[in-house]
Amino acid sequence: MKTANLFNSTVAEIEITYRNRIQPSQMRHVSRSGDANDIFRDIWSDRMDYIEEFYILLVNRANKVLGYTRISQGGLSGTVVDPKPIFQAALKGNACSIILAHNHPSGNTKPSEADIRITGKIVEVGKALELPVLDHLILAGDEFFSFADNGMI
Repeated sequence: MKTANLFNSTVAEIEITYRNRIQPSQMRHVSRSGDANDIFRDIWSDRMDYIEEFYILLVNRANKVLGYTRISQGGLSGTVVDPKPIFQAALKGNACSIILAHNHPSGNTKPSEADIRITGKIVEVGKALELPVLDHLILAGDEFFSFADNGMI
């Protein structure tokens, strides 16, 4: 049996950093779903009408946007959403809450059963981490659907 030599083993170092170079006075504020919609549309890729993507906004206690990240990119009719990278980004970004969004290239803003299930799953993980999900938007064309506005969060 081989014994471990701690001095010769190779172990990756994990470094967690957070750098915010934007002054609070310059951060965009979210007070309603329309504000989040405007911000998502400003940052969204140019593939809104033909590739489904999933983004998040990281929000501080004052509802100012700390940043955003794209979580996944899929095809015409779906994208895979894993809660782990969502909360990895949120924790690393020092967020107090998050806002989710994905697009429907079909132009239909109605949430699918899969949309409802993944939103519920992410909301539950957020509760466990005390990192609430404020809303989940579905963007399509020039319209959007808000889970929060429709009592689904």
